[in-house]
Amino acid sequence: MAKPTGGDLVAEVLKAQGTEELFTLCGGHISPILVSSQQRGIRVVDVRHEVTAAFAADAVSRLTGRPGVVAVTAGPGVTNTVTAVKNAQMAQSPLVLLGGATGTILEGRGSLQDIDQMALLEPHVKWLAGAKRVKDLVPVVEMAFEEARIGVPGPAFAECPVDLLYAEELVRKLYGVGPEAKPPKSLGETLLRKYLELHLWRLFRGSDSRTPRTPPELPIPRATGREVRKVVKALRTASKPVMLVGSQATLRVDRIEEVAAAVDGLGIPVYLSGMARGLLGSDAERKMRHKRSRALRDADLVILAGVPCDFRLDYGRHIPRRAVFVSVNLSEVDLMKNRRPAVPVLADPGLFLVDLAAALGEPVGRADWVAELRRRDQARDDEIAAQGEEETEYVNPIHLFREMDKVLDDDSILVADGGDFVATASYILRPRGPLRWLDPGAFGTLGVGGGFALGAKCVRPDSEVWLIWGDGSAAYSIAEFDTFARHGLPIIAVVGNDGSWAQIAREQVEILGDATGTVLERNDYHVVAEGWGGKGFLLERPGDVSSVLQEAKEVARAGTPVLINCKIGATDFRKGSISM
Repeated sequence: MAKPTGGDLVAEVLKAQGTEELFTLCGGHISPILVSSQQRGIRVVDVRHEVTAAFAADAVSRLTGRPGVVAVTAGPGVTNTVTAVKNAQMAQSPLVLLGGATGTILEGRGSLQDIDQMALLEPHVKWLAGAKRVKDLVPVVEMAFEEARIGVPGPAFAECPVDLLYAEELVRKLYGVGPEAKPPKSLGETLLRKYLELHLWRLFRGSDSRTPRTPPELPIPRATGREVRKVVKALRTASKPVMLVGSQATLRVDRIEEVAAAVDGLGIPVYLSGMARGLLGSDAERKMRHKRSRALRDADLVILAGVPCDFRLDYGRHIPRRAVFVSVNLSEVDLMKNRRPAVPVLADPGLFLVDLAAALGEPVGRADWVAELRRRDQARDDEIAAQGEEETEYVNPIHLFREMDKVLDDDSILVADGGDFVATASYILRPRGPLRWLDPGAFGTLGVGGGFALGAKCVRPDSEVWLIWGDGSAAYSIAEFDTFARHGLPIIAVVGNDGSWAQIAREQVEILGDATGTVLERNDYHVVAEGWGGKGFLLERPGDVSSVLQEAKEVARAGTPVLINCKIGATDFRKGSISM
């Protein structure tokens, strides 16, 4: 039997790690990885921009709990992923980036696409390493998977030089020392040949000595009994407890139903953010959506489960000093960021909630407090409904989302990519269950849409995937409609087309009196999508919203990706909502 190539070895590791899909944009530096992976039953999904491949891998991580994998070529292939890699780092997604690199003997000699990729990526990943010999490939890629998952999850980078991936016979030929090479004619040529032979011997020696292993069980930080008892005591004595649950509480995807049951079983009002949206379904009694900062100001106990005190909580100022402050986080940095909690718990937030509910036993009542927050929620919902009835030029975006919420399937996944339009959606659309909302996270990155939707549809092929795009953010990845069509991924995209970078324009025009840089055209995004192989709809009248949404669902069910280009009017719904 032929000796396995480096590409074979990398593919074997991916297979052993449970990788089912590999996202990529092809390049000569990584071709053996792609071909070997496809031969082993791993679905290779090629995209139109490397950043999309990395965003898709991020989405796989969030929805499955296993590291998503992206392979890109050297140089610009790697640099094109940096924004998505940084987004994954800040969102704490366990992503594995495989980067091609120039041949080991040509490093630093000016070869094609040869840059210092390690220095570039080091600030943006949890861990990185480069293979120097073929036998290094297996342990380096395995370690990338392990480091991506352990502790606070995040991206890991494994650099795979091109001459480690191809068959030894071909590499010898490319080095000019294969059997067909002419004999050296001078002492200099002889010495060069011996140097190349020695380098190749080192490169391939023991290349079949390492076989992939089964991924090890990694330790999960759990709270101590003493820490749990402290929080139980605080819960039993609090009259106005509030809990915020964030994405970090959803990392144990295999136990997500336990986490949801625990959150519900505590019996206290809860606000959900990031990947935790939908954790309790769409209509849970104690799940609150509006007036969060006011609820925090009124609370006498605040529990943050996987939520740092960053700009989203006004750097901790939303939490009153008189309240008992409990924070649970895998990251020691996030645990102490801006506000030191009275009870800091360095542990997995989701499993902490499971332990807390078990120790508490009976749910905490506080019916009057829950009812008060519920009345506030309902009052805000009524305000939103009234605003949705207001006439605007073209379609009122609030009306659009209220109608969309009525037609969502129970297994729908919502992908959010935009500013003002998407923020409006977040007030109205209700994910029907856990792991059904994908947004960029703390980095606030535009451009995640095409990749997130791609990854979501790959791992949840039977789910309806809705991509909510602002017209500004749509341009980052609308070319991926080609990817959706080629790979048979019928995603439904809805573009809120107001001809503006509205979230910026709101404040810029009011404060500076100038719309410079914020004005777009109301372009024919539906025509663009059709050019890439999808089906496009133009939606301009409020009375057509329901029928167009239904028709889009039918087209997607038949296997074609859809884009609804919805022209929307301006509202004051989010006036004064700028974040810094």
